[in-house]
Amino acid sequence: MKDKEPPNPFEEIQRQLKDLFKDSNVKISTSGFEASDMEEGNQEDSEPSEQDKKEQALELIRNFRLKPKEIRDHLNRFVIRQDEAKKVLSVAICDHYNHVRQAMSGKSGIASEYTKQNILLLGPTGVGKTYLIKNIARLIGVPFVKADATKFSETGYVGSDVEDLVRDLVKGANGDIELAENGIIFVDEIDKIASEAGAGGRDVSGRGVQINLLKLMEETEVNLFSPTDMMAQMQAVMEMQRGGKPGKRTINTRNILFIVSGAFDKLAESIKKRVSSNELGFGAAPNVEDEDTAIFLNQAETQDFIKYGFEPEFIGRVPVRVACSSLSADDLAHIMTTSEGSVLNQYRDDFYGYGIDFTISPEAILAIAQSASKEGTGARGLLTVLERIFRDFKFELPSTAIKQFEVTPSMIDDPAAYLRQLKDQNAHLQHDVFIDDVKHFAASFEKAHGFTLEFKPLAVDALIQESMQRDQTIQALCQEKFRDFEHGLNIIYRNTGQTVFKIGKLAIEDPDKELSQWVVRSIETMKQSK
Repeated sequence: MKDKEPPNPFEEIQRQLKDLFKDSNVKISTSGFEASDMEEGNQEDSEPSEQDKKEQALELIRNFRLKPKEIRDHLNRFVIRQDEAKKVLSVAICDHYNHVRQAMSGKSGIASEYTKQNILLLGPTGVGKTYLIKNIARLIGVPFVKADATKFSETGYVGSDVEDLVRDLVKGANGDIELAENGIIFVDEIDKIASEAGAGGRDVSGRGVQINLLKLMEETEVNLFSPTDMMAQMQAVMEMQRGGKPGKRTINTRNILFIVSGAFDKLAESIKKRVSSNELGFGAAPNVEDEDTAIFLNQAETQDFIKYGFEPEFIGRVPVRVACSSLSADDLAHIMTTSEGSVLNQYRDDFYGYGIDFTISPEAILAIAQSASKEGTGARGLLTVLERIFRDFKFELPSTAIKQFEVTPSMIDDPAAYLRQLKDQNAHLQHDVFIDDVKHFAASFEKAHGFTLEFKPLAVDALIQESMQRDQTIQALCQEKFRDFEHGLNIIYRNTGQTVFKIGKLAIEDPDKELSQWVVRSIETMKQSK
């Protein structure tokens, strides 16, 4: 007799969900759980509704009227140099979204066919490739997704499916498929999947990913629910449980702009060798370390990319190509002083959170930039250097009376010595900070337990001395010493009604002993009063 087939797991999930919610006031939606009896007052909000936000975003795309120079000027606020890249990107973006605007309005241009201008950005790390695209997406108001090409594998192998990029774009659009269909997908480290297949078998991380990506980059329908995503499958089951007309299950990639990027350092060497061969009649050993790779990458031809390891069909899907230049020490200094996205402003905000400000000399700016340039990671080197300089300052200064300091070349050379000197110079102000800390603890103790602790001067001095010796904050020291006081003070209160307690030096030196004596005296007082 044939064995009975195992039950379908999704049918079982659906049945259990129905049983769970059939008698409740909760309804299931594709975005989660909602209370059906939500009060009307809670539904009203001064913030725009999701529908309003969707319409505003789509309206920006329908009425796209930006000109290339306007996009370039916007990018100049955030990204230093890269003039050629800004120009190429601005033109390509305007061409693409002018076409999208026409498509959304139902009008067509003179050309009967439109070839999407996907973009290939070349250049070393930290020069602003991602930042350029992120600010373009923010300006236009479209969803933006970034991923590294190395995380993907050919479908059927371990790794992420390239179609997950499109699904992530829908998530970035808060589930709005129409908005996502006009978004931007940015794939970094694309040069890492250009290697040819090895002799050992199929090239999981190379050719297969390229083939799958090029399908997306042209036009295809992508299923919104990944077959390997259990949460998405459960969401689909919940949608079925609700009944009614099912929502759209796919997203079209026709108007999604794809931008891919990579360092392509070895490609620059190959192009230099080719150019040198053409000019000199022979090929010298290439060395582009002392030259800007953009000089050679901007001369890249389709055959260079194919030789590098790209499929002809894939490289044909990125007709717009431009290289970003390396950043010099002067460029990094310019970033710190003029860019709206300067990491130096991030550190200012960090210190402002503690009421601390700092000034920085032009000489210090240049010293930081020179040090960051040696890191070889472009603008990211600034974060590495600044973190190294400011780390101990961010740890120490918030607990001191210091509200101002200056960043100088000498501080950059030896931050630890400068910090010690700064603390010594302001030591006379630190006593007031400790007193405020004691008052803060007393106030928080009273708020939590209803008892007033009045610290005598000798007790405060003892706390300060012990705090400095143990390198422990007043708050942590007091919490440790008085963690059991609540119970003892409650006994005293029941015996005598006392709510105010004076803390002397003995209570700091041995709090448990002092509290025990207080409790004994309160019991004696209670007996005498009877």
